Amino acid sequence: MKQARLSIYIAGAILAMSGGAQAATDMTFGGYIKADVMFSDYGNGAPDSGSLSRQFYVPGTIYGTEGNGKEVVDFQARESRFNFKTVTDVDGHKLTGFIELDFMTHTDGNERVSNSYSPRIRHAFVSYDEWTIGQTWTTFQNPGALPENLDFVGAPEGTPFVRQSQIRYSTGNWQFALENPETTVTPFGGGARITSGSGIVPDFIGRYNFSTANGASFSASAILRQLNVEQVIGGTTYDTSELGYGASFAGVIPVGKDDFRFTATYGEGLGRYMALNYANAGVIDADGDIQAIKSFGGFVSYRHWWNEQWRSSVTFSGFTADNEVALTGEAVNKSAYSAYVNLLYSPSKPLTFGVEFMHALNELENGFEGDLNRVIFSAKYVL
Repeated sequence: MKQARLSIYIAGAILAMSGGAQAATDMTFGGYIKADVMFSDYGNGAPDSGSLSRQFYVPGTIYGTEGNGKEVVDFQARESRFNFKTVTDVDGHKLTGFIELDFMTHTDGNERVSNSYSPRIRHAFVSYDEWTIGQTWTTFQNPGALPENLDFVGAPEGTPFVRQSQIRYSTGNWQFALENPETTVTPFGGGARITSGSGIVPDFIGRYNFSTANGASFSASAILRQLNVEQVIGGTTYDTSELGYGASFAGVIPVGKDDFRFTATYGEGLGRYMALNYANAGVIDADGDIQAIKSFGGFVSYRHWWNEQWRSSVTFSGFTADNEVALTGEAVNKSAYSAYVNLLYSPSKPLTFGVEFMHALNELENGFEGDLNRVIFSAKYVL
């Protein structure tokens, strides 16, 4: 992902005057250009143009829009991204800055004239030796275990997937982080999601990374979080909190030139950390208290190299929430599954062409289902 690398030596005025050593800064620009053509068949009618699930598969967005046609085609280059990184040696200490932007999720443009969409920050952090401060992948997630799929996430039901601001400390194989808290709950009896940012206790996450002699890499992570709602909604005052927790295990196992990737995650009150917030972290009971919702998600993916230029991945992903229907009602998300198979061709290392078929199925507690079949054609050039 690196097109140009420039090493420069910067001598600050104070250092120069004092005869101090110069600081070496390595600057890197990177990213990629990716164009997608997506042919989609929604079982209950396609969402409107520009809707989130027309950009990539998001569990919970494929139940359909009544009255719309079922089959649609979308062209986009939204996933294209660029980043800038600096690494500086400061008197033997490593100082790193990183910022990355892409154009996903926004609806401020349109397909009628310009297809112009605003850039959004994906990552923006600074690290100093063992400390990292800023926005990046949650420590609860292992992004290195994600499958090589053409869909933006690739296995959204089966993996933690969050980028957020945090303070992280890394030492050896261990990582510990305090991360931004945000609570999502279902009101008593069902209804619109309640999103609360009133909590003052950060989410606490610990992770252990390790590898084996044969090149396999693994991670085990755990999270403790406070679910908190302190606000007035519809004339009702809520002031309640509950403990949420979870554990995730992920890995990449080489099989000759091929590899096997997986993630398995379980918890109570995980909510937004799993399946792109397909299920909420908790539900309000009749007494106005939060009851945490149990959930489980996971995926498996096998990537096979046909030769040096051709490869394929087969992926299965799933998620289920253990809703207490007496509290949540029956119009809440229950389970989501998806499957993928692709064929990728790289005539040269930075360039990849590919085709992928995916099938997804979502189900509410009342039995109503939404399904999506999609064929994606992509071209990607890594800078």
